[in-house]
Amino acid sequence: MFLFGPIGPTELLLILLIVVIIFGAKRLPELGKSLGEGIKNFRRAVSGRSDEEEKKLDKNKTNSSSKE
Repeated sequence: MFLFGPIGPTELLLILLIVVIIFGAKRLPELGKSLGEGIKNFRRAVSGRSDEEEKKLDKNKTNSSSKE
């Protein structure tokens, strides 16, 4: 019931409505993509992995999931 703490479904809908009004529906996918890339880059920087190591890990994950 309290998945997000004291924030209920009504408050979440209100926040979503405000975000859509401020940024517009067309820019939301761009914002989501840039936010995801930022989080990915932050994790990579914290773990200390290089781009090549990250690509190898991603490739191994996709190969193992496609075999199942």
